[in-house]
Amino acid sequence: MLKFLGVFGAVFAFLFLLTPIVVAQSNFVPAKEEFEKAQVIDITKQGIVESGGYKLKYQDLKLKIIDGSDQGLLIDLTYGGDTYLTDAQLVNKDDVLILDKTQGKFLILDKYRLDPIPFVLIGFAVLLLFVAGWKGLGSIAGLIISLFVILKFIIPQIILGHDPLTVSILGAMVILFVTTYLAHGISKQTTIALISTFIALIFAAFFAIGSVSFTKLAGIGNEDAVSLLMGRSTSTLNLQGLLLAGIIIGTLGALNDITTTQSATIFELKVAAKQLDFYELFSRGLVIGREHIVSLVNTLVLAYAGSSLAIFIYFILNPSQQPLWVLINNEVIIDELIKTLAGTMGLILAIPIVTALASWYVSRKKLPS
Repeated sequence: MLKFLGVFGAVFAFLFLLTPIVVAQSNFVPAKEEFEKAQVIDITKQGIVESGGYKLKYQDLKLKIIDGSDQGLLIDLTYGGDTYLTDAQLVNKDDVLILDKTQGKFLILDKYRLDPIPFVLIGFAVLLLFVAGWKGLGSIAGLIISLFVILKFIIPQIILGHDPLTVSILGAMVILFVTTYLAHGISKQTTIALISTFIALIFAAFFAIGSVSFTKLAGIGNEDAVSLLMGRSTSTLNLQGLLLAGIIIGTLGALNDITTTQSATIFELKVAAKQLDFYELFSRGLVIGREHIVSLVNTLVLAYAGSSLAIFIYFILNPSQQPLWVLINNEVIIDELIKTLAGTMGLILAIPIVTALASWYVSRKKLPS
């Protein structure tokens, strides 16, 4: 096993050496742009103005630049008035804002939010270590590696023009291999879960390909995808492949969760009742697995619904008074539906796959008392 890990590590390193740093090439030279931080010294005036039949909030602010080439400079800016601001977007005295300076003109981009993030991350790490013990360190390391693979391999390869689905599957396999063993340790139980995840992931990919092709989705179900078509260096990206890649990566975590849990369940069943043969282990394991998958499917649906509440609100209000079938036919709606169903079909198949493999293994091997 250690030799295999060494070989895989060498392949993993070589894989990244083959991925060059991606630099977008363009003859377009944008205007010089700077970003600075400014603190709200005073709110001199605020209220509501009418524009085009809409009531828009605004604030007249006195700002002091605290970071950037103009540090120490006092400026007056109007926030809002020509764009819609919610109550949560309005600023208070002493808030820190991000300014965009282009050709000597300042524009308020957003509130500065990075300072609290380290405290949130530390709180997350402490809670994880308190509950999961030292295994939590493996989980944190796995999270870092997952992000590294996505940012340093999957995304650059897609930008270079390689097929997004193929790249995402390769990246997913690397993520699964490294992070699963890091989080759960090297054991037969973990290896069975890993093999089952690979198999279920391939099935999920086929389900995704078939569903996207059958429903004729183009991969333009959100504004971010459409904006990629407008970029000079990203206009040739395969957005349909990008949609498929998103389904694979989005399914990955849930697949890993369900296979490791189910594998552990079968191993524990055998330890508790050593007389159980393959068929009994498989049937009893499926009973537990069905409960898990029903709960997980509901969790996934709620997760997708939670991230798409704005779409549901638009769907219910229907301001354009479109027929119901026209609304449902919208690519944004079908896109979310296919993401949920294609990924969930892989999860459903993962239960019998891992249950069968784990039951077959433990029924053949004498486990310790």
